[in-house]
Amino acid sequence: MPSRAQATRDRLQRVALRLFLERGYDATTVNDVAEAAGVSHMTFFRHFPTKESVVLDDPYDPLIGELVRAQPTDLPPLERARRGLLAAWSSLPEPADDETRARVRLVAGHPGLRAHAWENNQRTEDLVAEVLRDGGAPRLEARVAAGACLGALTAALLDWGAADDGPLGPRVVAALELLGGRR
Repeated sequence: MPSRAQATRDRLQRVALRLFLERGYDATTVNDVAEAAGVSHMTFFRHFPTKESVVLDDPYDPLIGELVRAQPTDLPPLERARRGLLAAWSSLPEPADDETRARVRLVAGHPGLRAHAWENNQRTEDLVAEVLRDGGAPRLEARVAAGACLGALTAALLDWGAADDGPLGPRVVAALELLGGRR
């Protein structure tokens, strides 16, 4: 059972997504979300620093960094990043299809949210590249490996969001396996 704080956070995310889809992202205020969730706008900001963050919450970077770091350093950087992301993905529960797909579509269809999503992706890419460099990879090779893997992950997510079929997990695995030369 989630804590009271986690339950409030989850409720804020569900309500925000519903309102953004019903009214439009730009037409929905933080106050609208807080009121519909039965909390104050200050409570909203205790859980999310910005309106964008309620949609783009990404708590997985520490796990990704840890699992990339856990890969053998004798592997090429691309393979270390790829295997680390596969390990991170396999350790997470499959997302709820309808809610996650709606969130992906919302982000893909809104220029401001796409820009913030790109910033989040860039932070993850920077982290993966740093972990690879810490393991001895040259800077360019680390950056290319991290960028390729995050690009594959993003392509899989957007492809899945645009489709109406199947779970996300197999698409992510397939995209990352393409980087490993497997089909």
